[in-house]
Amino acid sequence: MTADLYQLAMAVLQPGYEEASAPDWMRRALGEGLGGLVLFARNNPDEQLVRQFRAENPGAVVAIDEEGGAVTRLEVHSGSSFPGNRALGVVDDVKLTERVGRQIGRMLAESDITLDYAPSADVNSNPANPVIGVRSFGPTADLVSRHTVAYVKGVQGAGVAACAKHFPGHGDTVTDSHLALPTVHASREELFERDLPPFRAAIEAGVQSIMSGHLLIPALDPSMPATLSRAMMTELLRDELGFEGMLVTDAIEMQAVASMFSPGEVTVRALNAGVDAICVGLSTEQSLHEIRDAVVAAVRSGVLPEERLAEAASRVAALSDWYGRQAALRDRARADVDEGVGLEAARAALTTAGSARLSTPPLVIEVNTRFSKAVDPSTPTGITAALTALLPGTARLQLETEGELPPFDERPVVLVVHDAARHPWVRDRVAQAVRARPDVIVVDTGIPDAPAGGAYVATHGISRVSAQAAAEWLTR
Repeated sequence: MTADLYQLAMAVLQPGYEEASAPDWMRRALGEGLGGLVLFARNNPDEQLVRQFRAENPGAVVAIDEEGGAVTRLEVHSGSSFPGNRALGVVDDVKLTERVGRQIGRMLAESDITLDYAPSADVNSNPANPVIGVRSFGPTADLVSRHTVAYVKGVQGAGVAACAKHFPGHGDTVTDSHLALPTVHASREELFERDLPPFRAAIEAGVQSIMSGHLLIPALDPSMPATLSRAMMTELLRDELGFEGMLVTDAIEMQAVASMFSPGEVTVRALNAGVDAICVGLSTEQSLHEIRDAVVAAVRSGVLPEERLAEAASRVAALSDWYGRQAALRDRARADVDEGVGLEAARAALTTAGSARLSTPPLVIEVNTRFSKAVDPSTPTGITAALTALLPGTARLQLETEGELPPFDERPVVLVVHDAARHPWVRDRVAQAVRARPDVIVVDTGIPDAPAGGAYVATHGISRVSAQAAAEWLTR
């Protein structure tokens, strides 16, 4: 085993880690040629942290999931300064989406982050989808394509690489790939008409990276999920759609693929399928070395051609080189502060019904429907905090899953729900609340149901600015 082969194997890995500060083993790995890493909220990511990693490997691809809305890593404790994709799709102003994308890119540029694992280019065609939902710009290919392009232009216009995900499209699923392998039951024709256009549009717009989805799509490959499928990763994405950038996996510890193979085998199969970078959302020094050694062993045994591994490593290096050439764009982006764009977008996205308003502190009942695993569990809905800022004395009660409503007193009641239409028990609680208090105010932070109560506010996403926009409307 040559040092070069070890370095090639390390070059294609993008691990995450558990610690709240830069672990020594990660710094050592970067010094040994690790090609990149992915940061999460648990790591307290900021410019100082990234600087420590770049001291070991200046060209490392530092990646993060910063979608805006519910999926934020840099603003997880306060809530995002930007509404998510669904809100932007509801407004349907591509210039506004590009401005939001540029400010997200600017935020990443300030921390010297190479790659944003965003946007979600999935067409949320299935209303029962448990993991995409408001992370998608909407339910139609044209809408999602327009805003995917605008978002990519915004982020990359700030000198940070964007990543369209989850190829070939996670929108028509009823299973969360964090938990099990979803199957997309659609014909090839339907996939080309509905799911693939946003990715084609992103490629034409020059997106630097695409992320594979852990999805079984029998019309394209009846035996292997997309991440492990040469038919999808190479024949479709490379040969047919013409994508030449860096192809990265969704996190390989997700059960959709982890339940099938060991991390090393998932990695080797993904590389053989045509993937260039392997995202390992949670790694240790030992597990990272086990994956590296599995790749080296696969090359030595002839299972993985060394030329394929070298090609993958070269695409990772090409993305790093692209980032290096964008320094002037990042400098301009840092000076281009469009501070109010997130709140502007959140206000424009609100859809409302009813005449009830708040003039005295309410009881806010937050119904806990458990967000998907893509959302950090500490992400706040922000509604209580936003109302408290305007109406001091606002009280909060969190209703656990399947929990019962408390007795109401004379205070106004605000019921905060998420994706009520997907959860029969939540719809039941909304109906109970309306029967008991016809003046109840319902705020849905997900994909809204039919309006109910004295006032109904749909924010179309979870973010600090979406909560602020809702609170402003309710107290005006």
